Formats: sequence, structure tokens, C-alpha cells
Amino acid sequence: MRRSLLFVPSLVLLSVLPAWAQQVSDTAATTQDSAPPAEKLTPREAAELRADILMARKEYLDAARAYDDILKTDPNSAALFNKMGVAYQQLVDLNRAERCYKKAMHADKNLASAVNNVGTVEYEKKHYGKAIGYYQKALELRIDMAPVYANMAYAYVEEKKYPEALSAFGKALAIDPSILDSKGGNGTVIQQRTTTDPGLFYFFVAKSYALAGDAERVAHYLRLSRDDGYKEFVNAQTDPAFAKVIKDPRVQEVLTVAPAYASDDRKSISN
Repeated sequence: MRRSLLFVPSLVLLSVLPAWAQQVSDTAATTQDSAPPAEKLTPREAAELRADILMARKEYLDAARAYDDILKTDPNSAALFNKMGVAYQQLVDLNRAERCYKKAMHADKNLASAVNNVGTVEYEKKHYGKAIGYYQKALELRIDMAPVYANMAYAYVEEKKYPEALSAFGKALAIDPSILDSKGGNGTVIQQRTTTDPGLFYFFVAKSYALAGDAERVAHYLRLSRDDGYKEFVNAQTDPAFAKVIKDPRVQEVLTVAPAYASDDRKSISN
């Protein structure tokens, strides 16, 4: 069973539409006249706004072409290369997306979002070690980016480096407690949320929220872990990481009504 939008088919990206496009979408969806008056925009600004609206409407190929047209007269815009990369990544054209992100990095060596985005491409290609390297570089540029920590945590899980993943998730949640529900922002992509063992991973997410003291989310992810067949989710009863939330009625309800699964040979991350 799949009860969460966190996990999607392997070739389909979780929405990575950044905040700049989503804000445009909120207005463009209701009226075509919702953009700022044309006389208040320069031709360059108007062209970029039109491209952003195409992104918000999920017309990614047209958006990529629109950004490319602007780049012909503004060839050193790191932000535009980064946006064009997001458009191509939505089209699952990972090689072209990566080229755009690297051009953005060349234009602005301090653009942490572009460095992160190259990491997400490596993650999609299942190059998890390379992805982690890019996330680390992004955090060297900006240490306060919750999406980057979250991306790193997913990559560590795929590398089966669970303590490192738990640490990265903890840092992400400390910055933004709702990061797992986020779609990214300011050109920063949150990568595809896939894993080879969803039930175990839901337990891992529950554990991360338990350390943060968020009982509501703990109950939610424990339930998903149970329903996806992770047989050791009941270890939450004795795992010290759940101490802050274990007496919460919502958490107890999930644990007490669950089937009494027997342990299997899958690796537990409760210790």
C-alpha cells in the first residue's frame, strides 16, 4: 500500500516546482490578468515572468525554451540557467538539466541551490555517493538549507548509512519541521522521494520526528510503516529515540492495534 505522496514511481519526479513558480501559479490559475501591469516591468522582467508562468502551468518544455531565449541576451544569469535546469528535470531530461545547473554554478560559484540541484540529478541516476558530495558542497555555501539536509538524508539511507541519515534529517527538521511536505523553493530542488524499502524508511522518518518531539507526525509515519509491512515498527515501544512521544495516545493507538508481526531478516534501523 502507498498512503503518502513522499514516494512516487521511479521515473516520475516529485513536484520540484520552486516557490517562485508556485507563487505565480497561485495567481495565474485564476486569471491571465493577474500579473503585474506591463508598464511596471522591463522587457527582460516581463519575459522572465512569462517563463515562470509557463513553469507554474507545468508547460516545462515551453518554459525551458523561454528561459533559453532570455539567456541569449543575458548569457551570464545563473538564476536563469538554474530555472531552466529545473524545467528540464521536470521533463526527466537529466543530462540537459545537469548541464544547465553546472552552467549556473559556473556563472555564480556561490549559488548553493544549483549545487544542490546537481546532487538531485546524481540521486536520480542512483549515484548516491556523488549526490552526497554535492549536498555537502551546497551546505558549505549555505548551512541553513533544510531541503539540502533532507536530500542528503535520503541519499544516506540509500547508502545504508543510517546514523548519518538520522543526523541529516534532524538538522533538516530543526530548520523546517514540515520539510518532508515541502516542494522546495527559491530554485532549490527536493529530489524524488523513492526508496527500496518504503516500510523501513517510513519507520526511519517516524524516528526522526520522534527525536523532534512531533507526536502527530510520528503516529502518521508509524502507521505508514505498519501498512507497508515493516514488521519491526513495533520496536518503537522500546527504542529510546521515541521516549518523548511514546505515551502519546496517537502513537499508542498505532502500536496497540497493529498485527503482531514476527521479525524477518530485513535490517532494522531502530538501534
